[in-house]
Amino acid sequence: MKQFDDFLHQVSRPARYLGDELGSVRKDWRQVDVTMVLAFPDVYEVGMSHIGLPLLYQVINRLDWALAERVYAPWPDLEAGLRDAGLPLASLESRRSLAGFQVLGFTLQYELSYSNVLNMLDLAGIPLRREQRDGRHPLVVAGGPGAFNPEPLADFIDCAVVGDGEEAIVELCEAVRASRLAGEGRPALLRRLAAIEGVYVPALFEVSYHPDGKVADIRPLADDCARVRRRVVADLNSAVSPNRPLVPFMNAVHDRVAVEIARGCTRGCRFCQAGFVTRPVRERAPRLVADNIAASLDCSGYDEVSLLSLSTGDYSQIGPLLKGLMDRYRQEQVALSLPSLRVGSLTEELMEEVRKVRKTGFTLAPEAGSERLRQVINKGISEEDLLETARTAFGLGWRVIKLYFMMGLPTETEADLAAIVDLATRVKRAGKGTEGGADVNVSVSTFVPKPHTPFQWEAQLGVEETLSRQAYLRDALRSKKLRLKWHEAQMSFMEGVFARGDRRLGRVLERAVKLGCRFDGWRDHFRFELWQRAFDECGIDPRWYLRERGENEVLPWSHIDCGFTEGFLLAERHRALRCDYTPDCRSGGCSGCGVCDFSRVKPRVAEADAWQVSSAETVPESPEELCRIRLQVRKEGRVRFVGHLDFMSLFHRAARRARLPVRFSGGFHPAPQVSFPDALPTGVESDAEIIDVKLYRRCEPEDLMEAFNAQLPKGVEVLNAWDVPWKAEAPAVAIRSSVYRVEIPAQSLEKLSRRVEMLQGLDELLVTRLKKGREKTFDLRPAVEDVRIEDRALWLALTKGSPMPLLGWLFELPAEQAARLPVRKVSVRLD
Repeated sequence: MKQFDDFLHQVSRPARYLGDELGSVRKDWRQVDVTMVLAFPDVYEVGMSHIGLPLLYQVINRLDWALAERVYAPWPDLEAGLRDAGLPLASLESRRSLAGFQVLGFTLQYELSYSNVLNMLDLAGIPLRREQRDGRHPLVVAGGPGAFNPEPLADFIDCAVVGDGEEAIVELCEAVRASRLAGEGRPALLRRLAAIEGVYVPALFEVSYHPDGKVADIRPLADDCARVRRRVVADLNSAVSPNRPLVPFMNAVHDRVAVEIARGCTRGCRFCQAGFVTRPVRERAPRLVADNIAASLDCSGYDEVSLLSLSTGDYSQIGPLLKGLMDRYRQEQVALSLPSLRVGSLTEELMEEVRKVRKTGFTLAPEAGSERLRQVINKGISEEDLLETARTAFGLGWRVIKLYFMMGLPTETEADLAAIVDLATRVKRAGKGTEGGADVNVSVSTFVPKPHTPFQWEAQLGVEETLSRQAYLRDALRSKKLRLKWHEAQMSFMEGVFARGDRRLGRVLERAVKLGCRFDGWRDHFRFELWQRAFDECGIDPRWYLRERGENEVLPWSHIDCGFTEGFLLAERHRALRCDYTPDCRSGGCSGCGVCDFSRVKPRVAEADAWQVSSAETVPESPEELCRIRLQVRKEGRVRFVGHLDFMSLFHRAARRARLPVRFSGGFHPAPQVSFPDALPTGVESDAEIIDVKLYRRCEPEDLMEAFNAQLPKGVEVLNAWDVPWKAEAPAVAIRSSVYRVEIPAQSLEKLSRRVEMLQGLDELLVTRLKKGREKTFDLRPAVEDVRIEDRALWLALTKGSPMPLLGWLFELPAEQAARLPVRKVSVRLD
């Protein structure tokens, strides 16, 4: 019977499934009372870039009586293999089926991931619908942005954590533990969970509908759970902040240390769900931010730090913090990024600091093209603010500015669309005459009304109208020599349906998954025609969910309480239609939203003199003492499935963790001067990877070898190290030939002997391969230095290239089967 590792040879990017990453935790199941698997319903490299799951992972694994493991949505090739072999979806850490855990927690980051939630349950052999599950099955929990309207998933989840999760998840695990010790069944456990602030149990609410399809009532089935109050972590300084990042073997979407410097936003942009449902603003003290960064860099080896917040530039101490971090890490070639900078918060001094580390694009988000529409959405920036920021950015050396807009905002007119074109043109003109010229890229998404915002009642554009407006913008911008990127109309349509959907969408979702829908957030995998079929078969018109909602209508999420006073969001909607501005409560008066109790829950900002870099923290400069050391490295076990570029990153990070004096190149993008051989085929083991490391300070080869081995993961080991001249040829040039050993199955020995003899008599060996989608013919014979069978193994000495095409010919196997042969690179011949 096939095991999970048997699939690694046949799937794309097998490094997604290796586990044992740096920072991962493996606990003894016999020593814990609660087992939980944290599930991210998207591919590994997306999930590993998300800050929430690693936070919960660390919180739970700090408990001595609980464990947390992880699972990500398998790519379709692995899914097909698992289904064919009858194997369940399993966690990364222990390779246990998801069905074997007590709690299965999904992060709902995006509505178009909901199909993956159901598909992952199905792959694990867990009944989809909650009424089909009992105490033998995991408790299925959801959290994240999608939990603010969990109704489309209400038939499938047992509960949802609404709001901040790091405290609630501990209480949830405690409830599971207590219920288990008391011998309770699933109904009693659900009642325990419902008593936790921020936990919503769909089974304890009954929904009825009017004949016209609108929600008539959401009736609690118990007196003590009439509404579910959002959970709020009052003080980030006392909350857990992850300082041991999970470091993947492969490059993730965001390869960096991510540190949350603040939570919540006071700007009040009326379209922004995140800004409303994370109130009030709570800032983390600069000293804690700095300590967290230092610890995270030490144990990860990353070369970039991202300061995360809904509006990073609004952080009270962003100037001193950024300058202090730059002073601390500039010499170590650690870059700092601020991914959420608002125009109104960008001072020239701040941009000067950003310029030192961000050398490519610069993103500004006016959201709307006209002044009037920016007043409607309460954006709070003027056209002149934007143009002045653009002039400063171009003047400081940025060559490209990306402008982000939305279309379909409430009250939008043709004039507002034309204003997008005009504003983008003026921004480009602002860079005229600057050194190197200036360019502008325009990105436009379709506005999706979200729950718990002043625009939750508004209508959303349909597919045809979206396509029409996109075509207008594309043509108008092209005439101004500007490029447009847009979000797929059908994907925005589906996002809008599920963002404001109700429980009746559950059967549509279930049907769509059975029809083959999954990875709907990926353009190449999104199949709108299957979704249309699912809606038709369920007798539901999805366009109905995009309609304008009545102000007195019961909304599907009306029982989820985010803390707003009655009528606040509606009053904000009316202010929007009057183009009235609601001031930022950070600098203006309280807007009376009702979230704060001004005792425990209140705005918390960092103090002005909380932190500065001390002289002890700065790295003194020292004269260079150039040194070059060559390493012989082993790569075996699961790590053989780490691709070449990812293997290079693995070594770079190990060098940083070991604090080795690696020399960096000069120029615009400094890179560590570490030279690697030609790529080893994925899946091939090796005892002879040759790597050169250039150092700016003398280090003994034995000490360098020991330092690397202390930081390298299982399966990677430095076997030998020696000095080479500073100007020696790079490994890729210095290696004259490589020797490979292949174990020969007994039944193949006779046939292989004939093929080897045939090869030895050939002057040329032509094979046809696909390269960049085109067939090309190659002669393999000139690269074959030696081929022989000895000790029931095939030995190949090649002067260049991968051994796989030759092995395919020798064993008479197609390329995908040749890749599964037990191949090991055993030695190299160096000049």
